[in-house]
Amino acid sequence: MLQPKEGRIDGAHYLRSTPETCLWGRLPNRTHAPVARVASGDTITIDTLSHEGILEDQGRDPVAYLAGFGVPADRVLTDSRDLAASAMAHDYDEDGPHVVTGPIAVEGAEPGDMLKVEVLGLLLRAPYGIISSRHGYGALPGEFPETPPDTGPGPNRQYHSVYTFTEVVEEAGRLHGVIPYGQGRAARFPLAPFLGLMGVAVDTGDPVHSVPPGSFGGNLDINELQVGSTLYLPVQVPGAGFYAGDPHYAQGDGEVALTALEAPLRATLRLSVLPRADVKGMLGDPFAETATHWIPVGLHEDLNEAMKRAVRAAVAFLAESQGMDRASALAYLSAAADFEVSQVVDAVKGVHCMIRKSDFR
Repeated sequence: MLQPKEGRIDGAHYLRSTPETCLWGRLPNRTHAPVARVASGDTITIDTLSHEGILEDQGRDPVAYLAGFGVPADRVLTDSRDLAASAMAHDYDEDGPHVVTGPIAVEGAEPGDMLKVEVLGLLLRAPYGIISSRHGYGALPGEFPETPPDTGPGPNRQYHSVYTFTEVVEEAGRLHGVIPYGQGRAARFPLAPFLGLMGVAVDTGDPVHSVPPGSFGGNLDINELQVGSTLYLPVQVPGAGFYAGDPHYAQGDGEVALTALEAPLRATLRLSVLPRADVKGMLGDPFAETATHWIPVGLHEDLNEAMKRAVRAAVAFLAESQGMDRASALAYLSAAADFEVSQVVDAVKGVHCMIRKSDFR
């Protein structure tokens, strides 16, 4: 367990998740005062919290909820307990589920700049997580969650929530999630932690729901954003107002059940301001990269349109950064790039394109 203030804290700054430093179900906008300030290029360690175990449909009591899966009270994060027990407002029917830590002001960031977010470290804070399928959401909202199959299909079929408690174990020197499914059998899959939600404050005075992503970033759920990756976000308000949340231990492309393996992470990030003139090929939307790939992003309520936007973003990036004519860029993308569905469950769906850097001298 990585309780607040305990264990490794690698950043020059440290930000806990408390009722004073978090929003629950909403994202920062221009009216929210920063809870921390850093210089451009500084590193910051953030203790992020999962929403699973604290939501109202789970009793808003993580100790009691997790006890149902055999987790003792001393294996429940104290900051999760404190947030759930606080008077912090959260409307289960109107707000999103996510606990968002921030906003963080970055010195010198102005609208039109890009905020460069480098993921330097991600440490597991608990040896377990939860995958949820609830209330008719997910990729198959009219089919899952379902009652036992003997009820049969039809207008009277009942739907409920299914929470899959997932233990983390070490096997062959690597951490895995374990999903038992009867008769002593279990599916084991390697962990690949990342933050599902990273973004900048939106230039509006209206409340911003935490679920749909947008040009500000937010709930992108791009599983490539692991340690060593970089996310670029177009700054919308002075200071950028960076925030993070929705930590995952693993997620498949699509995130089809509704959530991935939701579990708390300690994230160490470097936040740097890039003047607009210094950024090529990133045209006002989130953009990511790893050591091996450039990753343009397409977002839209319609998955077909999200795909089109990802293709347009990829063509524009290659034209601007590599000097390719647009026809050659499209031909290259068709022959060599992979377009992956980030997620289909966040109202605004996402597609990201994987462009190999090694294909370009």
